[in-house]
Amino acid sequence: MKNFIYLGGDVTVYADDVIGIFDIEECSVSRTTAEYLNFCQKKDIVVNVSEDMPKSFIVCEKKTYISNVSNSTINKRGRKKMSQK
Repeated sequence: MKNFIYLGGDVTVYADDVIGIFDIEECSVSRTTAEYLNFCQKKDIVVNVSEDMPKSFIVCEKKTYISNVSNSTINKRGRKKMSQK
């Protein structure tokens, strides 16, 4: 059975597809992060899950999601789902 993680808005992803969950404020000062997010935008693989202020970005196998939900909340959701396996 596949486990899902709710990212906000109407977006859920397979837990197994998540590569990393990051705090956008802490990571945005990094040039490498900015380059990565710009690369994803150029490739049209960025999905904004909300119009609200972004708090996290979630790197998955095929897309990168920008969410208004904090990285700690999304991490908790993922751990909860993984412990239910």
